[in-house]
Amino acid sequence: MAPGQDTIQAATVAIEAEYGRLDVLVNNAGIADRADGPPSKTSIDAVRHIFDTNFFGVLAVTQAMLQLLHKSASARIVNVSSGLGSLTLNSDPAWEFAQVKLLGYNAPKAALNMLTVQLAAELKDTGIKVNSADRGFTATDLNDHRGYQTVAQGAAAAIRLALLADDEPTGGFFSVNQQEPW
Repeated sequence: MAPGQDTIQAATVAIEAEYGRLDVLVNNAGIADRADGPPSKTSIDAVRHIFDTNFFGVLAVTQAMLQLLHKSASARIVNVSSGLGSLTLNSDPAWEFAQVKLLGYNAPKAALNMLTVQLAAELKDTGIKVNSADRGFTATDLNDHRGYQTVAQGAAAAIRLALLADDEPTGGFFSVNQQEPW
């Protein structure tokens, strides 16, 4: 079993035993590594370490929980991403965070957005909606509390997506107030 897989399996069993289904899965995986940086200088080990949590961990949890999400009438999967995972924003030199070129952090968030698009397409004929949330620059341990939003403000987009009505979108990337560019 892969590292962490036993914990994921135990969580799946516990949720099924207690509730029989899962209505909302919020994948809020996010780590950084001080050895991360631009592509020419970043540590490959740092990139792998971040990918393992920020992408592969999310994929493993999502795959394990899908059986429980299918038992819900209107399940929601919210992948907490970042504007740093937007290819459109990363290629815009005028964007506020254009200088933040951390391959190990940005690339798995972009991959998470791809997971969102592909999983939403795969589940389009079910009651499960899948979206990515951009929490914005939120003051957390991840950024040494330099963000300009509180944690509650940063959670607002994920909460909105977790509570979407059945006629609302799937397969999108949203901040609290708008759709964000991929």
